[in-house]
Amino acid sequence: MSAENTQLEEAARAFREDYARLSEQISRVIVGHRNVVEGVLTALFAGGNVLLEGVPGLGKTLLVRTLARALSLRFSRIQFTPDLMPADITGTRIVTETPDGQRQFTFQPGPIFAQLILADEINRATPKTQSALLEAMQEHAVTIGGERHRLREPFFVLATQNPIEQEGTYPLPEAQLDRFLFKLLVDYSSREELHVILNRTTRNVEIEVEPVLDEEKILSYQRLVRDVIIAPPVQDLAVRLVLATHPGSPYASDEVRRYVRWGASPRAAQALVLGAKVRALASGRYNVSFDDIRTLALPALRHRIVLNFEAQAEGITTDEIIRGLVQEIPEVVDDVPPEAATVELNA
Repeated sequence: MSAENTQLEEAARAFREDYARLSEQISRVIVGHRNVVEGVLTALFAGGNVLLEGVPGLGKTLLVRTLARALSLRFSRIQFTPDLMPADITGTRIVTETPDGQRQFTFQPGPIFAQLILADEINRATPKTQSALLEAMQEHAVTIGGERHRLREPFFVLATQNPIEQEGTYPLPEAQLDRFLFKLLVDYSSREELHVILNRTTRNVEIEVEPVLDEEKILSYQRLVRDVIIAPPVQDLAVRLVLATHPGSPYASDEVRRYVRWGASPRAAQALVLGAKVRALASGRYNVSFDDIRTLALPALRHRIVLNFEAQAEGITTDEIIRGLVQEIPEVVDDVPPEAATVELNA
């Protein structure tokens, strides 16, 4: 075995151990929601952002706070309200007086200048304010008064929204939803999980969460994720899944042609592949499997598909469409294009 392969195996083993430690620290506070926790951690190491959707009181904010305690990163919470302005997020230039009595403009950074951002109830702010956050998510920088300010890496945004209250809210446009790597649905707890929650929160029990990773380690793992191998047929499955969401595509199912107005963008394929690479590493593998792609289809695609009026009238959901595609799309086909071949960037 070469020294390079040995180094990669050691790095993959360290990632798996740290991933398990991080997951264990979060589980000290968060009861259940295993798929949501895994989705958040997968997005963190893939370098993307997450939209958490669920009714109030299910632990969305607590999950983000717990993750912040388990990571040695600068944490900031932004409570979105209708009167929140872009400058309240990005910061602004203020007039200050120097010791010699001169006045000058000084930049006052806003809460966006952190590394782990909780955007609470993002759909309650106006589109102008939402755009300020989403621009920072995309560019990892903000521009104030013509001056560009880089945000400190790693930069990770977790936004929450309540699906049941639509009055006084501003739903995110499809183009802005597309900037989230995953959309995760937070569901109700089970009977057993509620008992555990009550035992932890209604008694004199103090739970400590220990920091597991710092920014340098997270950045190194984000680079490691991109070195994970994905075979051409596996990558092609991700490509065909995304193409199958387009009504005009030859890969589209009858349901897609009937109910879907717009399909997923290339960002969906990127989310599938990067998320699958993280999942492979966390499972102790240095190559992506077909199952990794299928497992991530729902969080990567559900917010990138726009249904038509007929689907809404019949109560069809994007999750139903995606589950159907996952079952129908074959894993292997004979016509994998040569462009799907793995490219050795360091050769």
